[in-house]
Amino acid sequence: MTRRSLALTALALAAALLAGCTSSPDGTGPAPGPTGGRTGGPSPTGGPEAVWQPEPGGPWQWQLSGKLDPTVDVPVYDIDGFDHPAATVADLHRRGRKVICYLSTGAWEDFRPDAGEFPKTLLGKGNGWEGERWLDIRRTDVLEPLMAARLDMCRDKGFDAVEPDNMDGYANDTGFPLTAADQLRYNRLIARLAHERGLSVGLKNDLDQIPQLVGDFDFAVNEQCAQYDECDTLRPFLDAGKAVFHVEYELPTRAFCPEARRMGMSSILKRYDLDSWRRPC
Repeated sequence: MTRRSLALTALALAAALLAGCTSSPDGTGPAPGPTGGRTGGPSPTGGPEAVWQPEPGGPWQWQLSGKLDPTVDVPVYDIDGFDHPAATVADLHRRGRKVICYLSTGAWEDFRPDAGEFPKTLLGKGNGWEGERWLDIRRTDVLEPLMAARLDMCRDKGFDAVEPDNMDGYANDTGFPLTAADQLRYNRLIARLAHERGLSVGLKNDLDQIPQLVGDFDFAVNEQCAQYDECDTLRPFLDAGKAVFHVEYELPTRAFCPEARRMGMSSILKRYDLDSWRRPC
């Protein structure tokens, strides 16, 4: 994940409160409704599909490693798209969850089943994680069909949304001369491909480009904005009534939860390996 690889508004809060806030089973946050958001309206990119719009401030679970625990009483789960079959997504739906499909769209991973389909000329420097290398996102002629196939997988498994990772290569040492314009073009391509498949899509990190991209994405996913004093950059999503799913790894909850609750973010403390353990605000 991008931040990890580097070392590694009142309106939104009111919307969450109006949706109904009772104590969650652990007494740490609002209890989820059965849908975890609203569905309806045109795609932000003008497509015909209505996509799920997560409610700001609602609780969530993010688990990318270990045996999946489907019993966390939250309305939104974010899980690995490759690692879980359609049956897992269906089970989470039966439990009242919306499910986000985690994918890496800006980096190549040698352990994915489609790894051999990526030409070597697209592979740049490592991004700090074993078996992963940045992608040359300028080559949309090659990457678009590869990413479309991955998003087809998410749709076909029944996911409601997608979390595309490594979406700020231009701000990292990728081995390619990527520009901000290259990144905007690529991120909008991913958003369009998701919306065309009826999937909502989150902007992962890429804080500097939020003003340009908030209209293209349905929610945001952020790592460590509190630790790096960057959470104010996420306000455009909150001002637009869009959820911000936020995680910290190193700060105690008392250091970030009061401000996160005030802003209306969906914030949790997790371990770096993103197993089932969580401590919500």
